[in-house]
Amino acid sequence: MPAPTTRSRLIPAPRLLQERPGEPFVVTASTAVTVGTGSAEVALAVLTAETLSRWSGTTVEVRYREVAEPAQAGDVALLVDPALGAEQYRLDVATDRVEIAAGSPDGLRNGVATLLQVMHPLDGSFAAWPVHVEDEPVHAWRGLSVDVARHFFGPEDLRVVVGLMSGYKLNVLHLHLSDDQGWRLQIPSRPGLTERSGSTAVDGDPGGYFTTEEFEALVAYAAVRGVRVVPEIDVPGHVNAALHAYGELTPSGEPTEEYTGIDVGFSRLHADLPATEPFLRDVFGDVAAVTPGEYVHIGGDEVPTMDPGEYARLVAMASDAVRAAGKQVVGWQEIATTPVEPGTVVQFWDPRMDPAPLVAAAKAGARLLMSPGSRAYLDMKYDASTPLGLEWAGHIELRDAYEWEPTALVPGLPEGSVIGVEATVWTETLRGLDDLMTMLLPRLAAVAEVAWTPRERRDWDDFAARVAAHGAYWDAEGLAWYPSPQVDWAVDLT
Repeated sequence: MPAPTTRSRLIPAPRLLQERPGEPFVVTASTAVTVGTGSAEVALAVLTAETLSRWSGTTVEVRYREVAEPAQAGDVALLVDPALGAEQYRLDVATDRVEIAAGSPDGLRNGVATLLQVMHPLDGSFAAWPVHVEDEPVHAWRGLSVDVARHFFGPEDLRVVVGLMSGYKLNVLHLHLSDDQGWRLQIPSRPGLTERSGSTAVDGDPGGYFTTEEFEALVAYAAVRGVRVVPEIDVPGHVNAALHAYGELTPSGEPTEEYTGIDVGFSRLHADLPATEPFLRDVFGDVAAVTPGEYVHIGGDEVPTMDPGEYARLVAMASDAVRAAGKQVVGWQEIATTPVEPGTVVQFWDPRMDPAPLVAAAKAGARLLMSPGSRAYLDMKYDASTPLGLEWAGHIELRDAYEWEPTALVPGLPEGSVIGVEATVWTETLRGLDDLMTMLLPRLAAVAEVAWTPRERRDWDDFAARVAAHGAYWDAEGLAWYPSPQVDWAVDLT
């Protein structure tokens, strides 16, 4: 079932919304999604028609449209308009037709997401009341990072996550694929990584990993829904799973014992070992080969015992391997203490650290991705009584996840250096999809609005009123969620 929201309960809040008079547009047997012949547009049209068919119980067809052909009665028309920005879209719902225009298929997906939020059950079908929306995002990177290393979340769980992200116009799924507790992606050049370290997880729980084919299928599934996957292999720390699989990465030459605790900072690579550079080159090369997107994440966080010079050498090795494979580098904020090339994405997470390296890196051409632990780490407990999650960054209630401004976190950053916003969820205490969703919802909707909507259009009271309608949608989708006491969830949806 779709989100039972009214037009005024859209999340993220659009830049312009005008309600229009008239009778609703109703999905009927004559409804068709019309589209041009571009492959990405066609894939979106098929997905939209499938969704409308499932919701309404009526078969909605896809029809190819001549370039100059106007929308006909009954059409849900997807139109590429070169005059609009790539993610900019315009939605017009009239009684007899719907038109979504955008500068690219990505923009069309944004418009479809808005259309689906304004639809309601009506007389056994679904309908949208007349409305005009003009909208575009303030940030290009709107992401969610999911740790599948501490506990494994497989393809089916992540397909649910992708669907949720797409509905809230989030467009990057960052997967933390390796850590001390397990290795989660099959690497052809190093099969022992999953053979020896794919079955372990925190507290001895079952592990798991993605085969190459499963990962490629997930990436393709996400791409149709406007979500690109950014894989992370965390080095030079958080590497016990690698050391357990390949003893040549340790000074003794012996593999380490498996690790199922949750401490950090004890494992590391060694720059001078002859096996280290080939390992990084081969692993990142294999990861890049199954990543059609432009980014690969090298980690780089929490290596407290390593000499800064050796740390810089290892970051350079990993970065060189990524660039040699044709990808751009993403890393946690610690990599800003090393020389970073222009275009590198540095992910801010810990405001306790000295901000000076971040500012210097930005001035040298790096781009900043904002994931502050005290606002966007959605594995933090809601309050002291929350049974799931950690609290090293404090408690994050819904309002905490909503009321912050990404561009104001680090004083002195050059204008335009913030590329986007990413929520993160670490899984030390999360063992299944219900646990994961309980920590994401409703806070992921809040971060999505921070990432999309300009600061001057964001208002807590308004958001709280709008998000109240979305609980019924999550219930209809069978998703677990946390009923924050900061919101009156008992709203009248009629």
